[in-house]
Amino acid sequence: MPLVDHSGLPAFERLREEGHEVLSADRARHQDIRELHIGLLNMMPDAALQATERQFMRLVGSCNRIAQFYVHPFAVDTAARSSAAQTYLKTYYEDFRQLQRDGLDALVITGANPAQPDLTQELFWEPMTEAIAWAREHVCSIVFSCLATHAYLKQYHGVERIRLPQKRWGVYSHRILNPAHPLVSSINTRFEAPHSHFYEVTREQVEEAGLKVLAQSKEAGVYMAASSDGFRMVFFQGHPEYDITSLLKEYKREVLRFADGEREDYPPYPEHYFAPEAIVVLEPYKKQVLEAKADRRTAPEFPEARVRPYVDNTWTDTGKAMFNNWLGLVYQLTDIDRNGLFMSGVDPHDPLNLKNGDGLVRSA
Repeated sequence: MPLVDHSGLPAFERLREEGHEVLSADRARHQDIRELHIGLLNMMPDAALQATERQFMRLVGSCNRIAQFYVHPFAVDTAARSSAAQTYLKTYYEDFRQLQRDGLDALVITGANPAQPDLTQELFWEPMTEAIAWAREHVCSIVFSCLATHAYLKQYHGVERIRLPQKRWGVYSHRILNPAHPLVSSINTRFEAPHSHFYEVTREQVEEAGLKVLAQSKEAGVYMAASSDGFRMVFFQGHPEYDITSLLKEYKREVLRFADGEREDYPPYPEHYFAPEAIVVLEPYKKQVLEAKADRRTAPEFPEARVRPYVDNTWTDTGKAMFNNWLGLVYQLTDIDRNGLFMSGVDPHDPLNLKNGDGLVRSA
């Protein structure tokens, strides 16, 4: 499924350089292939805004070539954007009101960095929930990432996320719980994937809300779940979109926050992530930072270029396969009219026909 460069978003050129197929708008118009229009509500902070944009676009653009994908990034209003980020959003991102008029076939909602213990007090809460409420009525299927998953479960199921004793971050082993479910069919039943969150919702909470857990880690908890119909809402608590360097960059940010006095403790390493060769570099650096802080000196530069040996990337192919399954179902079920919800004959309350004897969703 090639992406279509319909807006000049810088991410398209970056993806071309990485070897991804990106069609020009003119070339796309001359191909007799169905279009799918995917919204991307990007709620990440300035430092991660463009990286998150590219990560999700890679997942979309790596799917089977049964459609042309028009990705429509948009953001919600918050007061926490730099002038440069505001200019970028104004130049390249689309207006949510216009997207409401034009319609979307599917929607991805990214996570965000929480600033408040109570999600309802976040600056993005009201505009985000407004977008979700509209999408529930007008969009075939929605993917929620990390904090967006927690927000939806609180808003529509009254599920309160749980504060963890410390941040859960690292690369963890998972198992598919319902391998016959269309969203996870033909995927390795065991895979590794990153997590990065201070809060979690547990399998018990998710299942008590009537949702279906599709992938789970004994160590890290719920990875992927779906709404009771199996398709309309797809939830990730882990991060299939992460690059191999994403956790390194998060670790660097936390180290610099410690050096600047924004956190009290030196951050622990992400679990199961750094290879021994990386620790050999990072341990002496930690000592230098602690000494600089004690002497009230500026911390030395983080040795990012020298920290190259990470774990193997054992999650990207699984993430692509999950998005491939999801978007394949969107292609099969969504109305050709962008403002329509489903094709004629599809039951919006049971779009995968799971209640009619298919037996695809079973308890694990």
